[in-house]
Amino acid sequence: MRWIILAAIYLVVDIYAYQALRVFTKNIWVAVIYFIISAIVIGNLFYQFNQPAPNDGFGGGRGYAIGIFLAFFVGKIVLSFVMLGEDVVRIPIAGIQKFFGSSQSFDMPSRRKFISTIAIGLAAIPFAGLLYGMYKGKYNFRVLRYTLYFEDLPEAFDGYKISQISDVHSGSFDNKEKIRYGVDLLKEQASDLVVFTGDLVNNKASEMDGWKELFSEVKATDGVYSILGNHDYGDYHNWESAAAKKKNLDKLKQTHGEMGWNLLLNENRFIEKDGQRIALVGVENWGAGFKQVGDLEKAGQGVDEKDFKVLLSHDPSHWEQEVKMHPKKYHLTMSGHTHGMQFGIEIPGWFKWSPVQYRYKHWAGIYEEAGRYINVNRGFGFLAYPGRIGIWPEISVIELKKGSKPA
Repeated sequence: MRWIILAAIYLVVDIYAYQALRVFTKNIWVAVIYFIISAIVIGNLFYQFNQPAPNDGFGGGRGYAIGIFLAFFVGKIVLSFVMLGEDVVRIPIAGIQKFFGSSQSFDMPSRRKFISTIAIGLAAIPFAGLLYGMYKGKYNFRVLRYTLYFEDLPEAFDGYKISQISDVHSGSFDNKEKIRYGVDLLKEQASDLVVFTGDLVNNKASEMDGWKELFSEVKATDGVYSILGNHDYGDYHNWESAAAKKKNLDKLKQTHGEMGWNLLLNENRFIEKDGQRIALVGVENWGAGFKQVGDLEKAGQGVDEKDFKVLLSHDPSHWEQEVKMHPKKYHLTMSGHTHGMQFGIEIPGWFKWSPVQYRYKHWAGIYEEAGRYINVNRGFGFLAYPGRIGIWPEISVIELKKGSKPA
């Protein structure tokens, strides 16, 4: 039924959008080619989703079918909106001519080529953007650097650097050379500590079988620490049994260890330097509307209120609802999860927008409230739509400084 509804919506939008092209030519072959392409796009989407997919995810042909469908569909929606805007004017004019003019019939004024030209030009922007996001944007890795100041940071950690990646989603990868570039970029930062904040896979631990060796190259003086995200638990796959699901999660946890990553499961570690220390606390996934197995109280056991604390928590809604006003004062929380929706507009220091902001208050970058900070990493990988537009894959590098932020 869902496929029938989708096909019906697509057909209505398709026919309406064609009106813009019809202004320029009524050649029957143009119409035939237009609708054949449309049929291929929607047919390929149906076909891919009825074929076995790797790890029951959105990688491979399934992901590209989604991307190509979105490119055409969003472009045609833009065309339709412009055509609708023109019809808002044309219909009243036709009514006035019938009831107050000489016309005896309800004759719609002809569409104007100028309007159709504008419509096609506007539609080309998301169409080209979505294609670019698929073939270039998803591997357009960026290093984003932040310097955060804390009065109570231990002196020995002044200038301490933490690199963060999040949301690898290895089951979506399709280019080992590009992923190696991203991993090498992470290694080049030579940070004191590297953290990974969840969603290593889409569904299955086996997605990492071809990537463990590459990601095991990530090293840091004080180690690599990681946590689980909502996708890591296998909740979005139909397992043959509860035992099979548990076995998958156990294998994924083992994978972290095989790569040399220290997986924190509602627990903490102390990083010591010159007789001083900071606490690194990691919780399992806790998200509003998602799995909530993170236990902040358990994770913080043995950590003193006076300790400087860095918290790893996959979903930023956890910071909003439990962390930012916690009496133990978690100085810096590092999250991911949102991907910045893989789509948006960012002008550093001026403007930042993505549709995901209507779901998450904290969705990309650094936020501060009451002297406590959260960094929401935009993600290393991608999910569903196999691309990124405006919200690029990110490696965060945060430098901790003792003292007050310069005026």
